[in-house]
Amino acid sequence: MPFVFNKELINHQKQNISIIGGGAAALFLACKLNSSKYHITIYEKNGALGRKFLVAGKGGFNLTHAESKERFIEKYTPEKLLLKAFNDFDNTHFIVWLKSIGIQTYVGTSNRVFPKKGTKPIDVLNAIERELKKNGVDIKFGHDWKGWDEKNELVFENESKKGTSTALSVTLSKSDAVIFSLGGSSWRVTGSDGAWSEKFKKQGIEVLPFQASNCAYKINWNDNIKNKLVGEPIKNAAFSCGEKTVKGEAVITAFGIEGSGVYPLSHKVRKELEKNGKAILHIDFKPELTEAKILDLLKQRGDLNVKELLQTKINLSDTTFQLIKLITTKEEYNNPAILANLIKHYSVTITDLAPIDEAISTVGGIPFNELTENFELKKLPGAYCIGEMVDWDAPTGGYLLQMCFSMGFYLGDVLNKKS
Repeated sequence: MPFVFNKELINHQKQNISIIGGGAAALFLACKLNSSKYHITIYEKNGALGRKFLVAGKGGFNLTHAESKERFIEKYTPEKLLLKAFNDFDNTHFIVWLKSIGIQTYVGTSNRVFPKKGTKPIDVLNAIERELKKNGVDIKFGHDWKGWDEKNELVFENESKKGTSTALSVTLSKSDAVIFSLGGSSWRVTGSDGAWSEKFKKQGIEVLPFQASNCAYKINWNDNIKNKLVGEPIKNAAFSCGEKTVKGEAVITAFGIEGSGVYPLSHKVRKELEKNGKAILHIDFKPELTEAKILDLLKQRGDLNVKELLQTKINLSDTTFQLIKLITTKEEYNNPAILANLIKHYSVTITDLAPIDEAISTVGGIPFNELTENFELKKLPGAYCIGEMVDWDAPTGGYLLQMCFSMGFYLGDVLNKKS
């Protein structure tokens, strides 16, 4: 017979808050909640907290970004619906908070914020876990949420004992708040598989299909490019889709293209793929030069051959040179006007996104129309959704983590102010 979680058996003075999921948003919520008012419990299906947080750190552990608040919030979609959370706990607040728990940071050349050299992702996670301990947070590992039963109780499968499986139920009506922080659908190895979506649909809650974001884009390169340029970088370029342009770099892959210079275009690329079945990626290999200036330099050929001309006068990398040479005829290759145009307006066709499990993040999940401005489910008062399980988008570079932190802190403030 399932056990019903009764707050009165735990503490007569405190109300009970149950947090389902142990990712970034959940951890920061648990740190922020007032432990003199609430008994706080995190239910995590893995044997450790912050699995995706640790995996993300392997690729360059930037925690947030140092740009202005005004530019920072513009990186989010939908911007207006995330503004309150960001204003409550923005990037400067986060840097100060990290310092308060012993994590020193520095701003890199790309304006990304990193922990000081020598600090590993596990060190940051351990510091956060120490704050959880100080706040009296109870953590239940090995508790996999299985949905609601016929009594509207939250049912977990507890596999903390080897070879056994017991059911534990938490009654929504007897918890003062239940917060879901179950993640999106990328990097399944961390437990972020989106399997929770069907459980919400059974409660009449809309859940949008998951789609890849911050991922590689499929481009059908010709065989010459594939054979010669896979793994080569395109540096100091401007990448555009629609009206959005990003300066940075990307890498040519057998699948297509990926990298920090193209990840922020994910929203635009998805929209174009949905509308037209393809998206056009424009690359400006020399954003610091006008086409007229490039043409003028190319006309000053002298005794140089075309390759020498492009590399000495325009300072094109070998990768860029090959990208142009391998798609042009002999006549085009020797035409300064055509070369100048290609350097400024090189276009390739994107035909698909990488598989979701290869994406850094996903969009989809709980849409904002199902939530109040405080992330409370309209159809399940007392239940909240935060983090990547909500349908919002942001590029890499610290923006994804920052909003998870912001949502957790903001909801903590909301709940702390409740009477």
